[in-house]
Formats: sequence, C-alpha cells, structure tokens
Amino acid sequence: MFRRYGMPRRMLMDNGSPWGDAADQPWTQLTVWLLRVGVGVTHGRAYHPQTQGKEERFHRTLKAELLRERSFRDVSDCQVAFDPWWEVYNRERPHEALGLAVPASRFRVSGRSFPEVLGPVEYGPGMMVRKVQRDHGDISLHGRLVRIGKAFRGEPVGLRATAEEGVYTVHYCEHCLGSVDLREASQSKRHALSVKRSGYSPTSAVAGNESREE
Repeated sequence: MFRRYGMPRRMLMDNGSPWGDAADQPWTQLTVWLLRVGVGVTHGRAYHPQTQGKEERFHRTLKAELLRERSFRDVSDCQVAFDPWWEVYNRERPHEALGLAVPASRFRVSGRSFPEVLGPVEYGPGMMVRKVQRDHGDISLHGRLVRIGKAFRGEPVGLRATAEEGVYTVHYCEHCLGSVDLREASQSKRHALSVKRSGYSPTSAVAGNESREE
C-alpha cells in the first residue's frame, strides 16, 4: 500500500493488537517499523473510541450495508461484493461530514515514496546514544535502568538533556518517544524507570501542527 499510494506522515491508531501493547510498553514491532520508515505513530486515548470516530462510523455503514447476515465463500467471493460497494461509498454517495462531497474528492496520493533501502540509524551531535538491550528492552543511563520497550530490542535510541536537570527526552530516528525523569527517587535502581509518552494530541496533526512531538 505504501509503494502504491505513498507514505503517510502519521497514522492514528487504537491501543489494541497489533498497534499497542501493555501500558508500560505500548510499542509493538509493527509500530517500531513504522517509525523506522518515517511514519509518525499516534495512539488514541485508551477506552475512548471517539478518537477514531470517523473509522467507527465507517464500520457501522459497512456492517449495515454489506456484512450483516451475510457470509462469503472465500476472499474472491468477498472481493466481488466489496468492489461495487467501495465504488458507491467513495465515488458516488455524498457525505454530510464533507459538505456533501464524496470521499474520493478529498483523497490525495502522498508525495513521500516508500524507502526501499534504509541506512543506519544516526543521531546528531549533543545526543547520547544507547542500544536497547535484548532481554527486557532496557537501556542504562547514569547508572539507572530505563525501560524503552521490548519492541526496540537491539535498536539504538537517542537521549537529549532538557533544561530540567535529570530529565531527558528519548528519541528513535526522528521521532520523540517521550521523556524520562531520573529524579524519581521512589524507583529502586534494580527496577527500570519507564518512558513517559509525549503529550502529542491527534488534533494538533489535524491543525497542521506536528512539531510538538517530532
């Protein structure tokens, strides 16, 4: 799909498989791969399907008009039913949320091509680089364990000191994963500190303001 239609700048997704994992390690191999090829990842608020409201509304229409009380013999049989429905939904039926325009009128192929060859992950000057360990997905920072996530095992991450002493932002490629505060004295050195996710809001991307996280 990325080769055919180009690369999105960012994808908004829920917190279930394969997009999310446990609360303290929300990244998966798939979302790490998306970051690696240059696609930003934004998770909706947990247990808040309204964040993906447009998709949920699409599912409602799909089930009502195509899937309800119907079964398919195989994928080919399914495709025969889907193709004409897709044409009507995207190219013929006006949508109130689009000012009665059709969805196809708003779609644009991305100008970002899929990177067939990826170079090594590199970080600029002033960034500390740590390799994520393969056991629990931790790194060591000034004698403390910091849990990055098992999905990053074997990958290099960058850390940049902030204006607050003991607080570092954590980066993978050009993406900011969040921050870690070494001042949290309540944690034992034998237990890893977790990265606090960045405060990125899906609405900021809609408004064209993606700089808060990246």
